[in-house]
Amino acid sequence: MNRISRYIVLIIVAYLIIFPLLWIVVSSFKPQRELFIYPPKLLPMRPTIQNYIESLKYGDWLLYFRNTCFVAVVRTVLMVVINTMAGYALSKFIFRGRDAIFYSMIATLMIPLQVIMVPIFLLLKSLGMLNTLWGIIIPPSATPTGVFLTRQYMLSIPNSMIEAARIDGGGEWFIFRRIIFPLSQPIVATVGIFSFMWSWNDFLWPFIVISTSKLNTLQLALANFVGQYQINWGSLLAMTVITMIPMIVVFILFQRSFIRGMTAGGVKF
Repeated sequence: MNRISRYIVLIIVAYLIIFPLLWIVVSSFKPQRELFIYPPKLLPMRPTIQNYIESLKYGDWLLYFRNTCFVAVVRTVLMVVINTMAGYALSKFIFRGRDAIFYSMIATLMIPLQVIMVPIFLLLKSLGMLNTLWGIIIPPSATPTGVFLTRQYMLSIPNSMIEAARIDGGGEWFIFRRIIFPLSQPIVATVGIFSFMWSWNDFLWPFIVISTSKLNTLQLALANFVGQYQINWGSLLAMTVITMIPMIVVFILFQRSFIRGMTAGGVKF
């Protein structure tokens, strides 16, 4: 029964994730007329790279790629630093109201993004951060999910190590930098991968904050392929494949740490 259930799960995953991804990649090499033939064919009859050539002609894709890399990398670094420091404080410090703060953070997961979007927009406007890349980076730099994951993982780190470091005269910053952070590499990689993927795929918040084409991210540039009267589906699929490559590379490089971070220390509360 276990083997059958595994096969069923694999089939569902392949149908919902792998097959659509494979279809996008293969269809990006099809001529425009082959995308609409019936019955549809998985493999292109006449493979071509013309879609990739044409897609690079629309807009300054090198600039959009640089903007997206800057946003994703800086936001990932900030999220890792802020969330690990918050997780350390909530897991290893004893102070009044600690649990109330933690549960309040977790409760914010139930608040839809649309509810807080307008207040954050007005706050950014008052700070003069609208139509800037920093307006995209700063608001999502700390997330309840990241704090929860880091706090749960750090609960598994023995308190005796921290107490020994304090007896030897180590300060809190020294303990965090030389003990907590190195021992938390799996969860750091997990939060980093999540942050990078969220930042790379984010469309709604940059769409609200950015109003200048020179500050567009790749997702905003992809949206510009959708015209009012027609859509160049071949070029859209080709550029979609290109934008997926960095995420796939990051996940492949850090997949072991990602799996360790998601499984270790996750059952403690």
